[in-house]
Amino acid sequence: MDYKELQPLASIHPDAVIGKDVKIGPFVTIDANVEIGDGTIIDSNVTIHSGARIGKNCHIHSGAVVSDIPQDLKFKGEDTVAIIGNNTSIREFVTIHRGTASKGKTVIGNNCLIMAYCHVAHDCCLGDHVIMSNTVQLAGEVVIDDWAVVGGGALVHQFTHIGKHVMLQGGSLVNKDLPPYVMAGRYPLSYEGVNAVGLKRRGFTKEQIYTIQDVYRALYLSRLNTKDALAKIEAEIPASPERDEIVNFVRASERGIVRIGI
Repeated sequence: MDYKELQPLASIHPDAVIGKDVKIGPFVTIDANVEIGDGTIIDSNVTIHSGARIGKNCHIHSGAVVSDIPQDLKFKGEDTVAIIGNNTSIREFVTIHRGTASKGKTVIGNNCLIMAYCHVAHDCCLGDHVIMSNTVQLAGEVVIDDWAVVGGGALVHQFTHIGKHVMLQGGSLVNKDLPPYVMAGRYPLSYEGVNAVGLKRRGFTKEQIYTIQDVYRALYLSRLNTKDALAKIEAEIPASPERDEIVNFVRASERGIVRIGI
């Protein structure tokens, strides 16, 4: 298909691979070494740089920039990519940078919503169904797991890990890992309880939520250090996917997890 016939005001490199039923608005720039899946909509004034891999049925809104080079002085022009999954919405003026030699790719999963003016830095990895509200800023190599919701204006330190089903308050300054299923907020950032409402909406049973609450009572309210609290959890709470998800997350944390508020 000759996209110049469909949108003569767009600049589309002839080597870009563009799927079926893709809609491209005016003043869009698409570089070489770009792949765009079927049914995706690219609104006006979007810039898609080399290395972009955009899935099917996405919607990239006006002014967004995808796969620009990282703001990392160690970047030496290596061949890296920025991957966006299927059915993901990238709102106005979002910036997404491709990876560096560290991981080689920046990834945003399927069915995500990245709201206006967010920034996703090099080598970040976002799971499926992630929501980032307006102006969230992710530094390099942040990991956000499936179903997490990040409130507007949050600033997330590099290498931070946000677990599954987390609900993070807007305006938060995040410099510690947030384990799965929790709510976090206030300043300094603190554990504020289990995200029970969100879990109910996503089909978790009462028994599953009770298990999660038992784990966090042991982790945060037992007055034990983290190592001893994890041992208590494994000794006293029966194994389950939810228990093990939390225990494995906390054990793997390199930055340490957020603490309970005073």
